[in-house]
Amino acid sequence: MRASALMLLSAVSLSACAAPATRISSGLQRYGLDEGRADCVGNRLQSDLSLGQLQQLGRAAAAYRQGDTTPGALTVGDLLRVAGELKDPAIALSVGKAAAGCGVLP
Repeated sequence: MRASALMLLSAVSLSACAAPATRISSGLQRYGLDEGRADCVGNRLQSDLSLGQLQQLGRAAAAYRQGDTTPGALTVGDLLRVAGELKDPAIALSVGKAAAGCGVLP
């Protein structure tokens, strides 16, 4: 499955009317993930990570694909690598748990 860096960036620009889980889920669905698994990932990341951590992950994912020939595509493997490179091990753990628990493994 492919996710998008844009999905993660949507978590950065949260509006008052949409919870992070909803924004993450919507982004994942736009890039091909079925609603059930997208909702699962969104809910898990929202419950496990703070807004600051979600923003940090979104910025790192966007930077990871900068200059790439397919900057809108971010695979689950890419996302796991990005999360693993951050200084906050809780982010990598949460992304891995969400991917595994929701059946969205590379």
